[in-house]
Amino acid sequence: MEGFDFYIRKKEDLIKAVESCGFVPLFRNSIKGFSVEEHVAPEVWFSGDEGVWEWKGPVIRATGCAYGKFFDRKAVFISREWFPDFANYRRDGYDFDALYDDGKARFGDKYLYELIEKNAPVSSKALKILGDYGKNGKKGFEGIITRLQEQCYVITDDFVYQLDRHANPYGWGVAEYSTPEVFMGKDFTERVYSRSPEQSFERVLTQLKGLLPDAQEEALKKLLKKGNVQ
Repeated sequence: MEGFDFYIRKKEDLIKAVESCGFVPLFRNSIKGFSVEEHVAPEVWFSGDEGVWEWKGPVIRATGCAYGKFFDRKAVFISREWFPDFANYRRDGYDFDALYDDGKARFGDKYLYELIEKNAPVSSKALKILGDYGKNGKKGFEGIITRLQEQCYVITDDFVYQLDRHANPYGWGVAEYSTPEVFMGKDFTERVYSRSPEQSFERVLTQLKGLLPDAQEEALKKLLKKGNVQ
C-alpha cells in the first residue's frame, strides 16, 4: 500500500490499513483525508448492525496495535512497529516514575496511572469504581485518562460489552485500558527508549510525509506536537 490510500468495506480492510500505514486516525482531523471516516463505505460507518464501531476491538486484537486519543484528542490506531517511536517522542524519553519524580506529572495522573498499571487490563467502568471517581468522589477522570493516552503511558487494549442472559453482547463497547508495557511486552519495552526522542520524532515525521505527500510539513508537526498533551 502506497501512501494513505485505501477504502474500508470490511474489518480486514481496516486491519490491512493499520498494518500497512502505521498511523490510522479514526475521525476527521486537521489533515484532510487522513482518517478512517473519510475512507469508509457509508454502510459500515453508520451501520446499526456491525461496522467500524464494533471492529475496533477485533482490529486491536488482530494487529496488537495501540489505540487511543493520540492526535488532537482524537482516536488513532498506531501499529506495533511505530508505537515505540511515537511513545518515545511523546514521553520525551521519560518512563512515568521519572516523569513524576521530575515534577512533570500531576498527582492525580500518577494515581490513575498506577491504578491502571496494577489492574491492567481494566475497563473504564471498573476503574471509576476502583478509583472512587464519580459524583461524590474524585473528579477529572476523563481529562486525566485522555492526557495519559496522549502522553502514551496508557492505551486502549480492547472494548468489552455487557452480555444478555444468552451470553450475547449488547450495547456500546466500554474501553478497556492497559499500559503499552503490559499490553505489548518486550516488543515495546526493548524499543521505546532505544533512540533519542528527537530521532524518534524524525522517524515518525518521515513516515507521515510518506503517507501524506501533499500535506504541509508544519501541519504534520502541529498534529504531532507535544503541546497537544498539556
